[in-house]
Amino acid sequence: MSIMLALLEDVVREAGTIALTYFNDLKNVEVNKKSPRDFVTAADVAVEAFLKQTLTEKYPEYGFWGEESGQSDNQTNRWIVDPIDGTHSFSRGQYFWAISVALEINQELIMGVVYAPALNDFYCAEQGKGATKNGRIISVSSVDNLAESMVATGFACLRSYLEDNNLQRFAKIAQNTTGQRRFGSAAVDLCLVADGQVDAFWEQELNLYDVAAGALIAKEAGATLTDFQGNIGIFPKQILATNGLILNELLLLM
Repeated sequence: MSIMLALLEDVVREAGTIALTYFNDLKNVEVNKKSPRDFVTAADVAVEAFLKQTLTEKYPEYGFWGEESGQSDNQTNRWIVDPIDGTHSFSRGQYFWAISVALEINQELIMGVVYAPALNDFYCAEQGKGATKNGRIISVSSVDNLAESMVATGFACLRSYLEDNNLQRFAKIAQNTTGQRRFGSAAVDLCLVADGQVDAFWEQELNLYDVAAGALIAKEAGATLTDFQGNIGIFPKQILATNGLILNELLLLM
């Protein structure tokens, strides 16, 4: 692990401690809506404020893009942050939420961490150096057929405005797989692909801050990252992460 990644881990773990203080006292945490589809809590704001201040002080050469505070001036080299991915789950006392922080330099993801404090799981990756969970090297699953696969997906909070709302796609895939999961955090879902706990994950209508860190972690663990047509890359508006072995079968159902 590089010195920079070790420092980032310390910062994100401290952010996790802040998040947990809110999570353990949810009856006193106000939940609001930024829009009909997006929830926000005081925890989101506090965690992002801490990360923005701390990372900017430690690394003033990098810009910042956070879900709650938006983009700073320098967006060529930047931190991409979702302070709590899975806010709705967080607000209901469920465990599948995470802090997601990625470093992007010249449009390449260099470093990413996803910390799920309630699960006590810390995932991290550096470009070209593999991925780890709690210090252990991880890799994608070896399941090589869709019929035996467990898959995960996600849905927009409200789907009535979407012509393609993922329900028909989910129904087709569910009929052809052994298990289906909906955890509520794209960052966590991508890490579960990286760790071999699920064999694929797909979702649409996301933002880069939802998936940047998790996508790098999945890629470094051996995952394929495409859109729903099989084009290679990280496409937050349409992302499909698989162990590679079931990609072609899944694409036929997308």
